[in-house]
Amino acid sequence: EDVPHGDLTTAGLGIGERRGTAVFRTRGTITACCVEEAERLMLLAGCMAARRVASSGAQVEAGGDLLVAEGDAAALHRGLKVAQTLMEITSGIATRARRILAAAREGRPGIAVACTRKHLPGAKDVMLKAIMAGGCIPHRLGLSDSVLVFAQHRAFLGRTPPHLWVEALRAAQPERKIAVEADSVDEALWFAAAGVDAVQLDKLSPEQVGDAVRALATLPRRPLIAVAGGVNEANAAAYAAAGAGLLVTSAACAAPPADLSVTVTAAAP
Repeated sequence: EDVPHGDLTTAGLGIGERRGTAVFRTRGTITACCVEEAERLMLLAGCMAARRVASSGAQVEAGGDLLVAEGDAAALHRGLKVAQTLMEITSGIATRARRILAAAREGRPGIAVACTRKHLPGAKDVMLKAIMAGGCIPHRLGLSDSVLVFAQHRAFLGRTPPHLWVEALRAAQPERKIAVEADSVDEALWFAAAGVDAVQLDKLSPEQVGDAVRALATLPRRPLIAVAGGVNEANAAAYAAAGAGLLVTSAACAAPPADLSVTVTAAAP
């Protein structure tokens, strides 16, 4: 994709056969991601050798090396920018995911943080790898793996009481848990009373989440309480302390890329 008809600059300079080494290094402290894919990219580009210094999920301090590749200039330049960009974007996501998880566990140790499927279309695999490298879990892999009823679904249900469409969902998808998104404490109680397995509270404050937790505690069968909508490292601890069973966030997917450098050194003639 990046070199469809050759590298004009390297070819024009006549340096393609010169041997050298490229070192990929982080300028800031990061949670590394996709170093394995970057290593493979450099080999596919024609490098003679590529060696990972860190692996996905590793905490790498500022100035630390991630990857070293050796080969001729043509091979190094074919692969280095794509490999650098891939590690920058995914390491940025992994770093923020870990930051949000750490903040959440200040509010309640052991709580899980799930990242939504707001990934860039076509980049699902690497973005899923990034959030898991940061210690988070996928919220939903897609529409085919889980049941989550939104207001946009309920718009087509008219006045059908929740217990009826919950019953229909259980009959249609007997192996799946049924989750529903609620925009208020009253909606959360309504859906919980209908027998759903999880209530996802959307854009409620930590105080409102606490109210919902207390209200649902009175039910004989309490569903999992997930919190979504605006969850980030600044408020994750408050939501966790309010009693949420799971935090759901898309913030990690919008993380700025990590800042990586690539230093190329030519071999002695």
